[in-house]
Amino acid sequence: MENKIKRIGVLTSGGDSPGMNAAVRAVVRTAITCGMECIGIRRGWQGLIQSDFVPLDAASVGHILDRGGTMLYTARSEDFRTEQGRQRAMATCKMLGLDAIVAIGGDGTFRGALEFSRMGMSVVGIPATIDNDIGCTNYTIGFDTACNTAIECIDKLRDTMQSHERCSVVEVMGRNAGFLALYVGISVGATAVLVPERGTDFEHDVIDRIRSARLAGNTHFMVVVAEGAGSAVDIGKKIHEAIGIEPRVTVLGHIQRGGSPNARDRETATRMGYFAVKALSEGRSNIVITTHDGSITEVNIEEALQMKKSLQMDRYEVLEAVGISMPHR
Repeated sequence: MENKIKRIGVLTSGGDSPGMNAAVRAVVRTAITCGMECIGIRRGWQGLIQSDFVPLDAASVGHILDRGGTMLYTARSEDFRTEQGRQRAMATCKMLGLDAIVAIGGDGTFRGALEFSRMGMSVVGIPATIDNDIGCTNYTIGFDTACNTAIECIDKLRDTMQSHERCSVVEVMGRNAGFLALYVGISVGATAVLVPERGTDFEHDVIDRIRSARLAGNTHFMVVVAEGAGSAVDIGKKIHEAIGIEPRVTVLGHIQRGGSPNARDRETATRMGYFAVKALSEGRSNIVITTHDGSITEVNIEEALQMKKSLQMDRYEVLEAVGISMPHR
């Protein structure tokens, strides 16, 4: 059967994450292999409204595999939430002769793609967010690199905390999800980790753990806080009021989104980009490319947006078992 998809648009939307460029590269080069043209839409859905685009070929996506951020830029578009905005975006698609859109981003990006699919455009979503909070997929592009960035920063903080026998409270990103905080907290041997998915008993989850760590021989303490679980500044003040320790507070912020993507994110992004275009070439659309048990799969976009992902609370058992059992880590 002849492939009806001749020209596709690719965009990145929402928060940037390491590996987005690798996904764009894979989409463009796979499209060329499949006999399609590829148009880059700059600044996400807003770029479609404003006709901000650039033709892409194999050379134009060379040397971006190792770059963080996104060469197509990204933005959040309030205009695209409106019917008028989406109509303007569709007019741009018709002007460019686009048969399909590959949208790289998170939950908001996919909701925009779903609305566009209801207007008749073929869409494929690729999950890319450091929060790893997309319900339909085990893994989202950028999560592992963001974790490693946070770990590197916290390891450096630990050196000075140990030297001065202090408590450090570190706030990591993750929006309303605690995947990043819990993964990082276990990896750095945190004394305590606070996440939004788990109600916090401050006395038990923080103060008692610091006391237990001190009795075990520790003289410095690391508390990791997910941004959705509260302010690290407020947590630091409460620790000081409860036990007299004056913590040093660090908010890692957007540094976690930057940097060269690691091997996992480059490889996953490349595979997802490839499978997104292959699906279009084989006549499948209105899907999200996902990972499941290490394999690349796909889910209908409407079903994908209804799926929820739970934090693996058994990781807390690991944290509680090993977090304070050794004097130094």
